[in-house]
Amino acid sequence: MMAHRMTLLRILSILLIALGALGAGLWFDYQRFATTPVVLESESIVFDIPAGSSLGEIAQRLTDRGLIAHPYYFIALAYRHGDQTRIKAGEYTLTAEMTPVDVLERIVRGKVVQYPITLVNGWTFRRAVEAIDAHRHFGGEGLAALTDAELMAQLGHPGEHPEGRFFPDTYAFPRGTSGIEVLRRAMQRMKLVLAEEWAGRAEGLPVETPYEALILASIVEKETAAAHERAKIAGVFVRRLRMGMRLQTDPTVIYGMGERYAGDIRRSDLREATAYNTYVIDGLPPTPISLPGRGTIHAVLHPAAGDALFFVSKGDGTHKFSATYAEHKRAVRRYILGK
Repeated sequence: MMAHRMTLLRILSILLIALGALGAGLWFDYQRFATTPVVLESESIVFDIPAGSSLGEIAQRLTDRGLIAHPYYFIALAYRHGDQTRIKAGEYTLTAEMTPVDVLERIVRGKVVQYPITLVNGWTFRRAVEAIDAHRHFGGEGLAALTDAELMAQLGHPGEHPEGRFFPDTYAFPRGTSGIEVLRRAMQRMKLVLAEEWAGRAEGLPVETPYEALILASIVEKETAAAHERAKIAGVFVRRLRMGMRLQTDPTVIYGMGERYAGDIRRSDLREATAYNTYVIDGLPPTPISLPGRGTIHAVLHPAAGDALFFVSKGDGTHKFSATYAEHKRAVRRYILGK
């Protein structure tokens, strides 16, 4: 009996030692898994986690793509960190130096791939909508097919004109972002920028509201691409508004013509009575005519001092400024008529 008991104890001891060795081996293997970089065939890849994916499905997809060797170790890693239910869907960039711990941290924090889209200074609202629709990573719902009123209603601003209300900048979004969300962020950004610039405006300006400043900035934006001229052109328009002179700016005529504009402005176009033709109307047009950038908004709210009331293109992207109409006519003969 005693011999039998000793044999059982010896067997149990051997089993415990074996189990301990197995456990130690598994723990060592798990630790090596957690700290060994994932296996990539290139510098980086994009790993997609579809919405609704379970932890087990994600671990298996990582294994199937050859990124990790053991799906169960990745599951154990997530449970050990308390992240088993915190993984977020989306596209993730994985790089060659990342370990499974790094991968888990990235997909838990939701650091998804961001795709840029640029709304360009001077674009019209419709041009911006077309760019969003054409972006291959998001949009695609046919915003261009909706009317301005429908789009503004979706943005929560029914009855407002959209032109000029969207800040031109480069934005980044994950794949599948709604085009409306792109517009919403650009609108919020414009509100912030306009409010900040309006708060620091110069005194005595002939614009009474931030919206009027936005209208004037949209005109200056279309008049010049030279940053150093913005404040000078703004100064011309500000002096004209103070004196009751019409702005007489071609970009407003073009905007009022809409799709009829074919690249040239005729004398009859300058005489046409549209809401935007500043050769005919007094003061500002009813809405902006483009998306102005921050530099242009700042220039309008801090116009350059001087006596110039006229300017004409020199053909090199800059302008010749004149204080009198006689000087302006000479500049036109030189730079436009070539005399």
